[in-house]
Amino acid sequence: MKTILTVLSVFLCLALNAQNKDEQAIRNTLAQQTVEWNKGNIDAFMKGYWNNDSLMFVGKSGVTYGYKRTLENYKKNYPDAANMGRLTFNILKVQPIAADTYFVLGKWALARQVGDVSGHYTLLFKKINGKWLIVVDHSS
Repeated sequence: MKTILTVLSVFLCLALNAQNKDEQAIRNTLAQQTVEWNKGNIDAFMKGYWNNDSLMFVGKSGVTYGYKRTLENYKKNYPDAANMGRLTFNILKVQPIAADTYFVLGKWALARQVGDVSGHYTLLFKKINGKWLIVVDHSS
């Protein structure tokens, strides 16, 4: 019985360690996106997203599919530093829902010369080729 408990404890520790590493990688991706946004670099900001036609972005204008269209929309809606402002993310929840999938809930805010805006986001991160990427973004 003691051997079984020891083995279970080891597996639990390994699983929690892997989960912590995955969560930290996701938090690092969001932190890097914040840095790139605040430098005015939308192309680098987009590296947190899945570069695929199946990427889904849901915003106030509805659903957009595809990395390229999402990038184009960001550049159209945030054409300069005054519109981009300074981004902050407040992560409220990072929760695994499968071994390769995490759900993230948070708040975003832009402090801008043209007027501050803020809202909430839900993200679906998926581990693709060893990297955690946003495959679904619902921002409001």
